[in-house]
Amino acid sequence: MSEENKDLGDKAKEAAGDFADEAKKTADEFSDGLNKAVGGGDNKKVLAGVLAIILGSLGVHKFILGYQKEGFILLGASVVSYVLVCFIIGAFLIYIPILIGLIEGIIYLTKSDEEFYNTYQAGKKPWF
Repeated sequence: MSEENKDLGDKAKEAAGDFADEAKKTADEFSDGLNKAVGGGDNKKVLAGVLAIILGSLGVHKFILGYQKEGFILLGASVVSYVLVCFIIGAFLIYIPILIGLIEGIIYLTKSDEEFYNTYQAGKKPWF
């Protein structure tokens, strides 16, 4: 009977190992799918395009693509123009970062996935 118990134990260990491998594979697939769904995948075209249209004046899309310097430039231009609204000139300057974000968002969304990736993520083209 001890030989049967030994065989049973070996089978249980093998089944547990198979289950662990299958669970790890499923978790990895889920994680990959989740990363791609929220923009953490290789191509961030839709996320960057929508954020450029909605929050483009704040440079959020630039930060998403990894362009910190350009993001701070847009953010700074927005803050300065909001402050200058008190002196009337800001009312004209406030539209510059908004238009830049809108134009870049439209450009991002109209490019193909491959072209967007090659231009803005692999090629690191910061403006338009």
